[in-house]
Amino acid sequence: MDMEEKAEIKAEPYNQKYELSGDYIPEEEEDNSPIEEVRVTVSNTDDSSMPCNTFRMWFLGLMFTAIVSFVNQFFYMRQTQISIGYSVVALVSLPLGHLMAKILPTRDYSLFGRTFSLNPGPFSLKEHILIGTMTACNTSTAYAVDIVVLQDIFYGDKKPFIAGLLLVLTTQITGFALAGAIRRFLVRPAHMIWPSTLVTASLFRSLHASADDDDEGRMPRMRYFLLVTLGSFIYYWLPGFIFPTIGMISWICWINPDNIVLSQLTGSNGLGIGTIALDWSAASYYVQPLVTPWFAQLNILIGFIMVTYIMVPWAYYTNLWNSKNFPILSASLFREDGSLYNKTLILDDSVLNQQKYIDYGPVRMDSFFALTYGVGFAGLTATVVHVVLYHGKEMVARWKSARAENEDIHSRLMNVYPEVPDWWYGLLFVITLALSLVTCVVYDFMPWWAVILALAIAMFFVLPVGIVQAVTNQQPGLNIVTEYVIGYLLPGHAIANVTFKTYGYIVNVQALTFTSDLKLGHYMKIPPRIMFMAQLTSTFISGLINLATAMWLVHTRPNICTPAGYPFTCRNTNTFYSASIIWGAIGPARVFGSKDGALYSTVQWGFVVGAILPIPFWWAAKRFPHISWLKFVHWPVLLAATSNMPPALPYFYTNGLFIGFVFSFLLRRYRYDWWARYNYLTSAALDSGVAVCGLIIFFAIQSWDGKMPNWWGNPVDEVFDHCPLGGANYYGI
Repeated sequence: MDMEEKAEIKAEPYNQKYELSGDYIPEEEEDNSPIEEVRVTVSNTDDSSMPCNTFRMWFLGLMFTAIVSFVNQFFYMRQTQISIGYSVVALVSLPLGHLMAKILPTRDYSLFGRTFSLNPGPFSLKEHILIGTMTACNTSTAYAVDIVVLQDIFYGDKKPFIAGLLLVLTTQITGFALAGAIRRFLVRPAHMIWPSTLVTASLFRSLHASADDDDEGRMPRMRYFLLVTLGSFIYYWLPGFIFPTIGMISWICWINPDNIVLSQLTGSNGLGIGTIALDWSAASYYVQPLVTPWFAQLNILIGFIMVTYIMVPWAYYTNLWNSKNFPILSASLFREDGSLYNKTLILDDSVLNQQKYIDYGPVRMDSFFALTYGVGFAGLTATVVHVVLYHGKEMVARWKSARAENEDIHSRLMNVYPEVPDWWYGLLFVITLALSLVTCVVYDFMPWWAVILALAIAMFFVLPVGIVQAVTNQQPGLNIVTEYVIGYLLPGHAIANVTFKTYGYIVNVQALTFTSDLKLGHYMKIPPRIMFMAQLTSTFISGLINLATAMWLVHTRPNICTPAGYPFTCRNTNTFYSASIIWGAIGPARVFGSKDGALYSTVQWGFVVGAILPIPFWWAAKRFPHISWLKFVHWPVLLAATSNMPPALPYFYTNGLFIGFVFSFLLRRYRYDWWARYNYLTSAALDSGVAVCGLIIFFAIQSWDGKMPNWWGNPVDEVFDHCPLGGANYYGI
């Protein structure tokens, strides 16, 4: 193909044949991105006539927003969680988009003086991107829903539905307003890469490859996806209903289930050594083994072994902090004698009564829970130090580039489309700020000044954290900082603590999530104003459905968020509740300080340890560049490995990492062609099959009080791993 033909493709109106004309890379550097990863992934051409703001896009986008919001919130409250992500929606929406392009009428319609068509032509890449983006904004459930559930179930302080809805919407949408303020620095500049968006861009471009894609006798991707989804759906009936034991085979414990130490070390509710999970929802819970690079999984493995198999057994069996009085792994809080801590005896309307606390006794936690806080402290400072050492100069250079707005070909191509006016984002921020103040003051979540301070923290950190994420793909979390700040400013106020954390931490996270999606839209040449409306609309609908789903489950499922309510045990919500007690009701001074019998002050040394750990490895990597493995030591990832435990269980990690070794290392190295073609499809198909099967089991059977007959694989006592002492303390209680 000569240059004239290439130029014709670049200028030609939308045609499915040339939807992927980005294989053309001009020789002139100014006509392409200066970043190699972007050059090989993202097309440097655009067709502004390609349809995107269509009926098909809005119909499918809103449909998948509703489905994903419901399904992800539904499974969020279950013992083992699954989540429908970007890849699943991308794969499932593609044939539906093509189907609508075939069956919808092509005639023009007039409405309010505007002419439009339900079917403007072939289903386009830009429509597909917008559908995925509407869903991606909300694949994680709204964080503030846990506050509403917390008040309803644990604190007995039921608020009107409108109070919870306003809390959810303001914490979700305020971040969107902040994204508009930082988009000039984090979206348009070429050096703000956002590596994760390149994976998504590659997925969508692959799905829209021409019909004569190189199958070469291999199974087409869509057929493979459907077959694996069907297999996953059929198989999940075993661990999900018929044979739950197969999802937690603690076979070592069966040697002597009456042995306390053996049960604690090998039971699924203990450290899970040797426990086999033939259940995709468990194995994929945190690690996402087919998606996470093997380099990152190896760091997770090392961090997991350090904490779970070395530090925790040492602390527990040496009786550090009287650990033997408690289970080896639990998100619950205890008294000194090992009995559960009755928080209602120290609270008056979710506020700590100091005298009652002194009389009842200080709170205690198992050594695993305490150590994970210390490791979390270390992870925060390690992230900062690691980024400064390894990426400091690069960040400064890219910050200067961002300020200079050094635009590449993608920014110049985006100049064709009208930008979202600043006042749109400004007005949105003013509205959400006003609603936040009204919500928190009128419904007594926290004082007005706490709202201002929380948003100030989010705004202060959003740009530096955003630069870190855009350059390194690492996002330092603000949860510990926000909990610490409000824990000292408003000690004794549990709901105020978690609300402050949500406004300070989640608004920051949401801002960067929206910014990442804006960068994807930038790469794929989505008109900014259409992207704005799609993101805002889907966020509103998702927040409403998240809250409604959670409240429906709370009011219809007996014993929800307790072991007796299995499978709706709400592991994350229970951890959230414990954190509200530790950081809010009791406060950091009484847990990690030196007030009223505090016992865990030593874990605060994690801040210092985390700041020191990256330094010698950075120096060694500089001093000995021939030792290649040194540059792969990533302390932020190592220390973040156990951040989800609890509520996650150790056997989730071991099984996920084993699968990761097979797919992300062995198959990628020795069967690269298969891995490149089918790996991500396999992950998406397994997720889809489990999600559909789990919903059918619940709605067709469990919601009608249907139960699987009890047998060895489905015991009546619901100790599915047949290791009853795995969750007991050292004395078998």
